[in-house]
Amino acid sequence: MSPLNVTCEDTVTGPVVHVAGDLDHACAPTLRHRIDALDLAPGRRLVIDLAGMDFCDSSGITALLAARQRALAAGADIALAAVPKDTLRILAVVGLDQVFTVHPDADSATAG
Repeated sequence: MSPLNVTCEDTVTGPVVHVAGDLDHACAPTLRHRIDALDLAPGRRLVIDLAGMDFCDSSGITALLAARQRALAAGADIALAAVPKDTLRILAVVGLDQVFTVHPDADSATAG
């Protein structure tokens, strides 16, 4: 198990949340709290960078969906970046690859 580490940075297009470690049942609330604390505004984009994520279970997927709901409620956009191959497969199987915009990395997700 890898402990979850969530860091945030603000960019011109909006906040980027970097997720590293295991996004599982025990740690998903940490991500949800960090997302809830963000200042999201219409026209901005929330990017969740998953480059450092080692594992994601159904609670992690639920946390990503909650982040999407939070962004949309604020009138903001949301994108996932650097989604690990196994997680991307899960998103595709359940149709969430059609719900989330996915970018190869955080830089492309924050490009104007």
